[in-house]
Formats: sequence, C-alpha cells, structure tokens
Amino acid sequence: QVQLVESGGGLVQAGESLRLSCAVDAAIASLNYAGWFRQATGKQRELVADITRDGRTNYADFVKGRFTISRDIAKNTLYLRMNNLSPEDTAVYYCNVEKYYWGQGTQVTVSS
Repeated sequence: QVQLVESGGGLVQAGESLRLSCAVDAAIASLNYAGWFRQATGKQRELVADITRDGRTNYADFVKGRFTISRDIAKNTLYLRMNNLSPEDTAVYYCNVEKYYWGQGTQVTVSS
C-alpha cells in the first residue's frame, strides 16, 4: 500500500501560479510511473502530466508550456508547477503512482 498526500492547492486569480506537492510514502525513484490528474465538476478525471522512472515527461495539450511536472527523489515528493492559470484549470488535482494509487486530491480554484 502506497499513501499519497497532496498539498498546495488554493484560490488564485487568472494569470497567477501555484505549485502542487504530492508526498509519496515510498521510494519515488523506484516507481515506474507518477502523474497528476484533475477532475472538474461534472467532468471525467483527465491526465495533466506524468513522469516515468527514467524521467521522461508527458503533458496534456491543454497545459503544455504552462505546467511542469518534477520530482525530488530525496524527499519522495512529486510536484506540479502551474503557471498562467486560467479559470478552465479549476478542478480537484490528484496525484497517482503506478497507475493504481491515488491521493485524496487538492482543490485548485482560479477566478477570472
């Protein structure tokens, strides 16, 4: 069982930035997969960005150039840096590892 705890969400205005953190109760360097997903009210959960064990990253088209996924192996923490936020980014953001374990989510709300 791997526990994930997200933090860093909040209420910001359009154009501002946030950095989400996901503390992983495991050696993140040994994980084959880690990613950030989001779910807006009334919509399905969708991939935002992910990173593989060897450091390859992948981004959804709607965040390319604005969001950056990274990890701190020493701290076993996954990050999502979000710049130039827009109201369309409002959602609950979840981290996932191994495409199996989920965190509880952190709310991001962007006002116009």
